[in-house]
Amino acid sequence: MEKIQLDRLRGIAVGAVVGDALGMPLEFHPPRPVYELVTEMIPGPLPAGSFTDDTEMALALAESLLAHLPLDAEDLVQRFCDWYQSNPSDMGIHISQVLRQVIHGTSWQEASHSVQAMDPDSASNGSLMRAWPLSIARWRHPDKLAEESRLQSEVTHIHPDCVSGCTFFTLLLAELVGQSEPLPPDAALRAAITTAAEQAQFHEEFHLIIDLAAVRSRELLANTGWVRHTIEASLWALLTTRSFEEALVQAVNLGNDADTTGAVTGAIAGALYGLSGIPQRWKDAIHGEYPIGTGKIWLCSDFIDLADRLNALNVPE
Repeated sequence: MEKIQLDRLRGIAVGAVVGDALGMPLEFHPPRPVYELVTEMIPGPLPAGSFTDDTEMALALAESLLAHLPLDAEDLVQRFCDWYQSNPSDMGIHISQVLRQVIHGTSWQEASHSVQAMDPDSASNGSLMRAWPLSIARWRHPDKLAEESRLQSEVTHIHPDCVSGCTFFTLLLAELVGQSEPLPPDAALRAAITTAAEQAQFHEEFHLIIDLAAVRSRELLANTGWVRHTIEASLWALLTTRSFEEALVQAVNLGNDADTTGAVTGAIAGALYGLSGIPQRWKDAIHGEYPIGTGKIWLCSDFIDLADRLNALNVPE
């Protein structure tokens, strides 16, 4: 396997966690002024460098993939329920409503549809934030990647925007990993975005958001928990910068749902610039306990090892 591809795969995992941790203290806050951007890991609701529920749910997905391939939705939702019952420090409202029903005996299919029916227009980013492990495990198999990306979203988020957003995100990561031509980063990203958008199944309005992301002004980026806003903000940060560090700083300083936009931006930037492009001071800072209550502390080296184990599932057809 080419070193550059391995560097990109590891970059996805570490980049997502770095983005989650850098955005953690800025979540629920207004955008930072451009002259006062946060550029270092600082404390917030958790100690500096801590990852949040975004990474915890991604780890549940990763462990499910390592135990069952193809993805087993029943196993995945059980791991999510175990996580729910471990009393995490943060959890999205939509996810908590679905998992609460499952824990009380409702099937995940019924629970997911029931919660969606309570707010039909809800299209939050809870399934997007955790989807990156699939890209590492399935990057050689885009058809299976798309299928399982849809399934992992539907376990909790069945809105078409959530399903399509996850598919686009994971296909984009896979496209970046698999690129063989030595394109400049901006050209590589644009080419991967075009291919992923063609493969993902979403309507014209979602395409327009992706096409116009680069020309949006910072002041008009809402960066809420809506999946469209997360994708828009992440692509804006990536398309208007030239390094992992610059992209991530721009993304998390949009505030609001900063940790999730950080995780999504970090995963894409990791696939684009590789593990080697992530600042060492950020890699050294990331940490967190998972499963909660077990005393198992995850550091950067553990996420590198996780990426390698997930990639080992990629047996060429």
